[in-house]
Amino acid sequence: MPDSSQPSTQPSIGALALIAVIVAAGAGAFAYTAGWLSPGRLTPARLVNSLAPPGGAVPGHRRNHAKGICFTGVFESNGNGAEFSRAQVFARGRYAALGRFNLGSPDPVAPDAAVRVRGMGLQLSTPDGAVWRTAMIDPPIFAVATPAAFYELQTASHSPDPDAIKRFVAGHPEFMAFADWAKHAPWTASYAQDAFNGLNAFIVVDASDAPRAVRWSLRPQAPVVAVTPDALAKLGPNHLEQEIAARVAQGPQRWTMVLTLADPGDLTADPSKAWPAGRRSVDVGTLVVEQIEAERDGPCRDINFDPTILPDGIRLSDDPFPAARSAAYARSYDLRTAETKHYPYHEQPTAGGRQ
Repeated sequence: MPDSSQPSTQPSIGALALIAVIVAAGAGAFAYTAGWLSPGRLTPARLVNSLAPPGGAVPGHRRNHAKGICFTGVFESNGNGAEFSRAQVFARGRYAALGRFNLGSPDPVAPDAAVRVRGMGLQLSTPDGAVWRTAMIDPPIFAVATPAAFYELQTASHSPDPDAIKRFVAGHPEFMAFADWAKHAPWTASYAQDAFNGLNAFIVVDASDAPRAVRWSLRPQAPVVAVTPDALAKLGPNHLEQEIAARVAQGPQRWTMVLTLADPGDLTADPSKAWPAGRRSVDVGTLVVEQIEAERDGPCRDINFDPTILPDGIRLSDDPFPAARSAAYARSYDLRTAETKHYPYHEQPTAGGRQ
């Protein structure tokens, strides 16, 4: 039994409830789809509908990570990745990059300071016709270990039962690591200062067909300056988009792409667990963001950043989340492209987000 006379460093149940709500909206890109519980009871359509805010889904927009801005640039591969993967994107060269900075919320007018999770969707294209799409977020670990647990988190976050989150946390202790990140990790006032992490494991395959499990991340080259949420709120509800546009207009912004290689025996199916700190990391190149464009007319508007779209030399692992996300993304894409007459949504944000 813990000593109740000692102050607790763990988040309170109230804080956990708030964090869980944030995760349910902000990390919903890592969505659960049909097949793991019962195809008759749970479908991609039902899951995507569950991501909607209290006022309902916003027609014409992505069902999650709805607020975002496009960018174009290049990926400068240094050739280091070719040791592990035969994908052309890892051969030395410059390759076209297209992407989207975004906030983990289903509300396209959510104030920046109201959203804890930030993301980047990225597409890299090579002259051999291959396309690599990936969706990354800024936390270093995911909130839960399995798609089924994510669905439980969604349900608990939306439940009127005041004990729902308490029961969820009791059954899913891995959530505490994410809760600690959400409570203590620094905020920034610029996308250029954020790291973006592909939390799922993939298999890279070299020219001799030798496989190796990896995770990847983008580490900012801009100096990181921490701010408080209150300070970010004072900069305005749309500061992140405005700031990155102004910053890139002054000069390209860069992130170092790093592959982290698993050792034999490392878990590859659980994105809630970081691999040990001593695992080998390899700098494989630099993402250079050269131009920012408003999403309404930008090149990322109709891109579905499906993480199962991979070039030869990268393949899926036993991690179930990419396939789950693929199905949810497809459903979201079908909905929003059928609702283009409603895009964009112009209502200005309030203290509580969309009404």
